[in-house]
Amino acid sequence: MTRYTDQQLLFEFRDPSTKDAAFTALAKKYQEKIYWLARRMVVSHEDANDVAQNTFVRIWNGLEKFREDSQLYTWIYRIATNECLSFLEQQKRKSLASLSEQDQERAESVKADAHFDAQKLEWKLELAIQQLPERQRLVFILRYYQEMPYEQMSKLLETSEGALKASYHHAAKKIEQYILNH
Repeated sequence: MTRYTDQQLLFEFRDPSTKDAAFTALAKKYQEKIYWLARRMVVSHEDANDVAQNTFVRIWNGLEKFREDSQLYTWIYRIATNECLSFLEQQKRKSLASLSEQDQERAESVKADAHFDAQKLEWKLELAIQQLPERQRLVFILRYYQEMPYEQMSKLLETSEGALKASYHHAAKKIEQYILNH
């Protein structure tokens, strides 16, 4: 399949004869963005793959009922975001560890990556991001890495643009402080 617009993908998905091919094209279009959103939220490659897979299962199951009240992109990101947050919530419930211990575990997971180099700014950034509260981490990832406009983020996270801007600002300040101090 050539590069389809979201509208074309929806149209093709609703036709039983092209449904599978349309979903495959949709998955190819969004799989990398969904994976990296998940990877930055849950850290582990395996966990990110699981979250991404669960996201695409939910997309497959819900796409026929998609009412187009929002852009397909926003709807997909809402599902992926909810999957990330659900995964993190499950991890919290499974673990009796304190939040600071969980933060430490995420940081250790980043450090365990084969490509980790503590001297490189990108790794300091990843470690700093893992220190953020979940909501700030999500806002920072969506804005910084996904370059999502606040207006779209507002619809996705169902909160005001002002609150998102404040959250991003606080996250950026915390990251800056972490990098300067480590």
